[in-house]
Amino acid sequence: MPAIPRTFPLTRARRTVVGALSALTAAALVAVLGWATPALAHHVLPPGIPSASAAQSQLNGLTVRAKNNGAGYDRSLFPHWVIISSPCDARETVLRRDGHTVQVDGNCQPTSGRWSSEYDGVWTDNASSFDIDHMVPLHDAWRSGANGWSAAQRRAFANDVSSPQLWAVSASSNRSKGDRDPSAWMPPRTAIHCDYVKAWVNVKHRYGLSVTSTEKSSIQGTINSRC
Repeated sequence: MPAIPRTFPLTRARRTVVGALSALTAAALVAVLGWATPALAHHVLPPGIPSASAAQSQLNGLTVRAKNNGAGYDRSLFPHWVIISSPCDARETVLRRDGHTVQVDGNCQPTSGRWSSEYDGVWTDNASSFDIDHMVPLHDAWRSGANGWSAAQRRAFANDVSSPQLWAVSASSNRSKGDRDPSAWMPPRTAIHCDYVKAWVNVKHRYGLSVTSTEKSSIQGTINSRC
């Protein structure tokens, strides 16, 4: 009786070829269409986040004092979402800066794209479902020294797209944070904790804002354990 040929080597080879073709097809889709699933797409961080050593140096240089009582604060004292580059305002600029394959209309409103919320790992293709968070909240800034700023300084702070001050995040995470500093609130996504406190320190350093002793201690603990 003639020998029956073994099929396993052929099956394994076919699987290898099919797998390679599938990978090539996926890569072609990403290259041609600019598309990627959340599992493949990378998270995008705002610009200007310092290294751990630079953040440590900046933290060491911050003035430590109690926050003022917030008297006179009003959100309208920080004009925000002003035009950065016509027709795009600060919110739209951040959505374009930190999104994936973002397309906008003639008014700079996003018509398509994907965004990741670094605070909680949420992804969306609906830009209107995300908030733009001020890393150092406006009220915290007021209580840390911004109450003595000019209107122009407060406007610049509220619309700073070139530093790690503005983050596109899920509305739920932004509202959970409120105006709390890192001693009272940290993002639920622990993988971002190091970058979060480095960004916080950098913004306070850039703008000469103070920290409380509790705030500084909490930030130091995160740098020591996460960075």
